[in-house]
Amino acid sequence: MLMAVSILMKLIATPLLLKIGWKDFATQKIANSDVLLLLALGLASLFLAALAENFWWNLGLSAIAGALLFLLLFPFWLLRKIGAGDVKLLAVAPLVSGGADLLIFAIALLVFALITVTIVRNPMLLPSPAFRAYIKHLDHQRVVPFGVPISAALLVTIALQVYGLASRLILT
Repeated sequence: MLMAVSILMKLIATPLLLKIGWKDFATQKIANSDVLLLLALGLASLFLAALAENFWWNLGLSAIAGALLFLLLFPFWLLRKIGAGDVKLLAVAPLVSGGADLLIFAIALLVFALITVTIVRNPMLLPSPAFRAYIKHLDHQRVVPFGVPISAALLVTIALQVYGLASRLILT
C-alpha cells in the first residue's frame, strides 16, 4: 500500500514538472512555490518507499546529493552563470529521482541538455518560424532555459521508476 502511494506521489509530480519546464521556457523563471511543492512530493515519495521497504539509504543519499548539488552550484549562481531557479531545481532533483536512480537522472539530463544546447545554437532545426525567432532571441540574450532539460530528465526518471514499481507490484 505504501509503495502504491509512493507511485502516486511520483505521478502527481509529473504535471508539476511539465508546468515548471513550460514556465521556464516561456519566462525563464522557476517559481519557489513550484520547487517547494516538488520538494514535498519527492520527500513524501522517498519517505513512503523507505517505510515500505524498511531501507533508508535511498532517502539519505538523496538528501546528501541535493545538499551537495546546492553547495556546488551556488557559486555559479553568484557569478551569474546559472539561474537561481535552476540551482534550486537541481538541488531538489535528487529528492524527486531518489538516490538509487541518480545515474539514470544524470544520463537523461546530459542527453536533454545536449539537445537543448543544439537547438539554441541551431534554431533553424526547428519547424516553426515563431519558435526559431524565440530561440534566436534566447541565444541573443545568452539565456538557456535549463529548467526544461532538468524537468524532462526528471520526467524520464519518474516514468522508468513508475514502470519498474508498477511491474514489481503486479508481480507480487
